[in-house]
Amino acid sequence: MDKLAIEVNTEFKINLPDSIQNTFFIKSTDTEISFEKVICRLANLKLVDTNINFLLQRDLNILIKANELANEPRDIAWLEKKIKSDTFDLYVINIKDGKTYCVGCCQCKTSIRDRVTRDREPSIEAMKCFFWSIAFVLDGTMLNVPKYIDMVNGNPNSDYAKNGWHGLYDLSSSKNNDRIYALDINFDILRNHTIKAVEYWHTQRQWFNQDWRAD
Repeated sequence: MDKLAIEVNTEFKINLPDSIQNTFFIKSTDTEISFEKVICRLANLKLVDTNINFLLQRDLNILIKANELANEPRDIAWLEKKIKSDTFDLYVINIKDGKTYCVGCCQCKTSIRDRVTRDREPSIEAMKCFFWSIAFVLDGTMLNVPKYIDMVNGNPNSDYAKNGWHGLYDLSSSKNNDRIYALDINFDILRNHTIKAVEYWHTQRQWFNQDWRAD
């Protein structure tokens, strides 16, 4: 598998496991790079021919403060609250007819156990507000445990009756499991899901609820 080099400037630091370093060759002016920045750059490279972008939280905040978002006021008020509480790591925006819309919220986890219970509730809230809500996990080892599978996919016979995200993208897996998707260096599945989510958000947002799925 070819490696993909990314030039970055960052003050954020995280140690990437060897298995990930072997897939994503990170070339940086600093020694390391944050996981959310890796995801943001790779996703945007895959979406370069679209009008869709993943943004860091700070960049969405800049758009909001500059009155550049075309979302309804209730959307913007909700997004401002999430930014203030540092709830999501990335946001998905789309430029349509010359206007910029925020359509999705993303959480980036080094491990599925990393704040997963606390992060699940804001994701459910985002879906109830008709945003696309997804997560990325660097090490999804714990997704072999039924409890964590149920947290993502939902299970009426467990403590987690409904799904916690529209989808969770696992960089450490090679196979899908319901709403848990294996994410390899090609990012094809993320591209396809992102395009579908953005289209649905614009055309049928009133039905873009917790039950929606890209596949």
